[in-house]
Amino acid sequence: MRSRKYSPLLLELLAICLALLILIPFFMIFINSFKDIRESALFGLSLPSNWVFSNYEEVFNQDNLLRGFKNSFMLSALVVVSVNLFASMAAFVIQRRGGKFLQGVYLAFIMGLIVPVSIVPTIRLMDLLHIKGSYLSIIMYYTAVLLPFAVFLLVGFIKSVPRELDEAAILEGCGYFRLYFKIILPLISTVLVTVSIVVIVSVWNDFFGPFYLVTDSTKWTIVLQVFNFVTLYSTNWGVVFAFMIVVITPVLVIYLFLQRYIIDGLTAGSVKG
Repeated sequence: MRSRKYSPLLLELLAICLALLILIPFFMIFINSFKDIRESALFGLSLPSNWVFSNYEEVFNQDNLLRGFKNSFMLSALVVVSVNLFASMAAFVIQRRGGKFLQGVYLAFIMGLIVPVSIVPTIRLMDLLHIKGSYLSIIMYYTAVLLPFAVFLLVGFIKSVPRELDEAAILEGCGYFRLYFKIILPLISTVLVTVSIVVIVSVWNDFFGPFYLVTDSTKWTIVLQVFNFVTLYSTNWGVVFAFMIVVITPVLVIYLFLQRYIIDGLTAGSVKG
């Protein structure tokens, strides 16, 4: 009886210890950002012998830092608006209208979750459209990549929204666009927050998209600025780690404050009734 009583506690402690392992890389980056050139090059987990706060001063003196943040924030915001708008519209029509054609469209979106993005045809297409290297090209790229996940999530949730609401609104003279903006959008706001968080993290952390599609250094995102910063300061890892801390802090704060919406949004449409 005693072993059965304490076994859940032991399993919980084991799970906590395993979960804490993910914090080790973050701790290493944070603690080494306050070390000098010699100590930071050892990549150790010990506290610094001398706390070097000038690493952060050197980071904030970089002109590319502010430009990288501006580009990342702008792209993240525009992609969030684009994905939420088009995905919610598509999910509403697919779920409410039905039919073989729309089921085929839905399956095409599902294929987008499985089939990897081919960067070479994408670059060629943007070159033919004369938008290669522009902000529009990278926004369209991220929208196309993240749209399948958003549609899949929203279709599952809209199924739990009663059709009687649509019928009552239409009987009252509500048009389809008004029905969508006034009734459906407020009801799916929780899932849209989840989609927004996933989109922000995906755009903020992505390296290959901007690396291949953006040739102008003034349009580089913050991740590309990190890549460029590492090549310039590869001999001083303390400054590099300080730069990484500054870069990951905004998206980490957003995730910590809104993480409960991720679970709520992912499970919102799983139970009907």
